[in-house]
Amino acid sequence: MSYRSFEDLEVWKRACRVAVRVYEVLRDCRDYGLRDQMTRAAVSIASNIAEGAERASAPDYNRFLHIAKGSAAELRTQLYIAQRIGLIDSTTQTELTQELKEIAAMLQGLTKSLKLKT
Repeated sequence: MSYRSFEDLEVWKRACRVAVRVYEVLRDCRDYGLRDQMTRAAVSIASNIAEGAERASAPDYNRFLHIAKGSAAELRTQLYIAQRIGLIDSTTQTELTQELKEIAAMLQGLTKSLKLKT
């Protein structure tokens, strides 16, 4: 994995776009508890990728990538719930869920590449 900074990682860029999209979608949401949970999970994905990338060891990086992947799964669950209770439409839920699945797959691939280098 050769890059100069986490900002060069496509998975980080996509995670940031998801976080921004979640904020946009939930801008007028009055369910503050679910909105807070969803925005925190969304921000956590990109944040953990960045934090892990700045760690000094591959095992630390790997741990943070797993946390990011867990946050992606958490947000997917919250999207299903938000759609079922009418906070977001099914098109938005489907689009964001698909993007999160792709991000999770990218994180899995990055984790594998780290294991190959150790």
